[in-house]
Amino acid sequence: MPDQTSTDSVRLPQHAQHPTSTGAIRTLGSNPATAPIMLHPGDAIPARRRLLYIVLLGALTALGPFTIDLYLPAFPVLEADFDTTAAAIQLTLTGTMIGFALGQLIVGPLSDKIGRRGPLLVVTAVHVVASTAAALAPSLELLSVARVLMGAGAAAGGVVAAAVIRDLFGGKRLVVMLSRMALVSGVAPVLAPLVGSALLLVMPWRGIFVVLAVYGAVMLVSAILFIPETLPPARRSETGSTTVWQRYRSVFSDRVFVGVLIIGGMTFSGLFSYLSSSSFLFQESYGFDAQQYGVLFAINSLGIVLGVQSASRLAARFGPQWVMAFSTASLVIAGTGIIVADQLGLGLWGTMIPLFLFITSCGFTFPCVQVLALDRHGKAAGTAQSIIGATNFGVAGLITPVVGWISAGSDITATTMASVMVGCAVIAVISLWAIVRPRTVARLTP
Repeated sequence: MPDQTSTDSVRLPQHAQHPTSTGAIRTLGSNPATAPIMLHPGDAIPARRRLLYIVLLGALTALGPFTIDLYLPAFPVLEADFDTTAAAIQLTLTGTMIGFALGQLIVGPLSDKIGRRGPLLVVTAVHVVASTAAALAPSLELLSVARVLMGAGAAAGGVVAAAVIRDLFGGKRLVVMLSRMALVSGVAPVLAPLVGSALLLVMPWRGIFVVLAVYGAVMLVSAILFIPETLPPARRSETGSTTVWQRYRSVFSDRVFVGVLIIGGMTFSGLFSYLSSSSFLFQESYGFDAQQYGVLFAINSLGIVLGVQSASRLAARFGPQWVMAFSTASLVIAGTGIIVADQLGLGLWGTMIPLFLFITSCGFTFPCVQVLALDRHGKAAGTAQSIIGATNFGVAGLITPVVGWISAGSDITATTMASVMVGCAVIAVISLWAIVRPRTVARLTP
């Protein structure tokens, strides 16, 4: 079809909006005898428009990580300002993740029933209001409530972005698109602590939440102007004929989905055990200031980007289940390495090297979880993605305070942090081999 990007319109081609019942379509205006068959609506979208979707949907997905990570360098400042404990400050992070989980459980099924755009716009607006409330919160209790609402408000971006990609693509192309979007959103955890630590140089911690409110407002306007509706009425009526409970039962009856759900939740929990503890560990135990911590955090976060991009190539060639066989084992080995190095007194580098390997292994795992889950449940992509996101953030929100509880009021050490990380990784390995069973998973379609 002709390249329509010169019109600056991001409306989908007609056949992409309303795919045929068989799912196989041909490029408009071409000779049916010679035109290539398009297995998925997005196959006919020009490359420049696909790039636009990747950037915008990646930025929407990144709203969640920015909401979580931007204020991490301020944890010690918050602890002093509110005259409280590290565990109490960690609970504000827990509240954010629980809100994120609950928000996704609402937005995902709703987007399958009434379309993608409406839920996206409403919930992103909630994020803007909640961020403003957090900036004005006079107490830790009110800040915690605002953080829960911020998490719920950021939920729509990740759920709807993944569902839009699944609406348009499938098979190996889905692997590529999800990994490219993850590259954009993967910049968020790299930039967030750097931006957060830089903001603390020029403004109090409340200014961080003002910045998040502005970011949410920009995403809201961008979604209004540029994100199209990718779930046509015909497909909504298919989903509307089933209840939310039936859609949940459909995905939970899939053994592979349940297995990768556990793997994703445990990997996320291991990563967030690091996220919730690292500010205290590196600033209090190793003597870093907020800016040094931001740089260190960014270097570690590059491991996620490296893992995600490597996983996309390997998953398309060998299968995502076999990439996870490697990555989950690496999680156990790297986490154990942190404990051993700390007990041997190897210092900062003894912690940093295996920690970077652990974070990189998380990057290998995340896109494989999404691919196996969404490729198997295209008709309920919003519901499936909401379950993944809710499990990731909900379980992580419950597990990450364990690090503070183990420390029992004393300084957080690398061993206490890594103990939780290793426990999560072991459960992920068991889930892969006992529930998913890689040899039984079919190969991806083209």
